[in-house]
Amino acid sequence: MFEHKPDHLEDELCFSIYTAQRFYNRFYTEALKQFGLTYAQYITLLVLWEADDKMIIRDLGLRLKLDTGTLTPLLKRMEKDGWITRTRTKEDGRKVFIELTAKARELEPKIKNQVTTCFASFNMTEAEYQQAVEFVKVLSKKLEDNNKLLLNTTRF
Repeated sequence: MFEHKPDHLEDELCFSIYTAQRFYNRFYTEALKQFGLTYAQYITLLVLWEADDKMIIRDLGLRLKLDTGTLTPLLKRMEKDGWITRTRTKEDGRKVFIELTAKARELEPKIKNQVTTCFASFNMTEAEYQQAVEFVKVLSKKLEDNNKLLLNTTRF
């Protein structure tokens, strides 16, 4: 393990990730504009399309790594815009199921095709893309583990 000494902004991993994330957000903003979707709404739809069934908010939040305080307003907006429905269970009113609407199901191929088309101009091979995804997954896991460690060692 090396000893990190912050000196120059451009040498900071956090700044590189921050900058890449800003460019990614801009990319997805343009790619999804015609559908009126944000990036967060798009990845929510991806999880729901993948599940191909209704999901409990808690499970959706776990997949997206979002807490309910962040997820609830996002889902309310998606429901208002006709992408999803939210239904409380009769047995336990605290459990809310999220389900895709017909609109979301019908537009799935068009939305995915739009993102694919936008990626076509992205100067990256499939192997480079997969390597980048794997690197970021490993980095995310290390950061998650480190954050847990820091939380446990800084409690009084």
